[in-house]
Amino acid sequence: TSSPTIVTEDIADFKPNISCGASVAPEARVKLEMVDTLMARSRNYAALAQLQGDPQTSQEYWQRYGQLLVRTGDMERSEQLFTTLKDRCGAAEGWHGMGMVALKKGQLNTAIENFQMAVNGKPASSMIRNDYGYAQLLAGNYQEAALQLRTALELDNGKGRPRQNLAVTYLLSDDVKGLDVLKTDFHFTDDELVYAKALADQLRD
Repeated sequence: TSSPTIVTEDIADFKPNISCGASVAPEARVKLEMVDTLMARSRNYAALAQLQGDPQTSQEYWQRYGQLLVRTGDMERSEQLFTTLKDRCGAAEGWHGMGMVALKKGQLNTAIENFQMAVNGKPASSMIRNDYGYAQLLAGNYQEAALQLRTALELDNGKGRPRQNLAVTYLLSDDVKGLDVLKTDFHFTDDELVYAKALADQLRD
């Protein structure tokens, strides 16, 4: 069964109040960090509820809001929000979000194009690099995927989602040297390798 979609208002009434240059106040930053923690634990509905209970105008707030709309299956609002971020603010996060929406819709080529624009706008974002690399992985472009995911991994100090995605890329491209680097330089464990092999097998199917 599919996950329920949180609907708080009619789509015509969804008008994100985005202030492109707004800074994040310290108390608001604490709230966003709490939301990040919930997102990292896949508590997406709780994270979205926290955002809805404390509206802000910053791009960082709305970036998270859009990501959570994608994660909870609200494609229409997320696409509207990310289009606003992209067109009004020229934000890389807008392109990134549009890539996420396209990926969810199975529009792989469109996702790759949007992620490329996002990387151009914010090249040092590990999250954007990871998602771009993952899309390239799905497209079978293993050399480009490895480049983006290795960059994401280093930007993330060797942690996070790029670890598994990069390992899967190396497995699918039979890159033994790459796997050795993961083990020696990034302390990739045997348990992680077993999980990566299972993911790689799923993609082969």
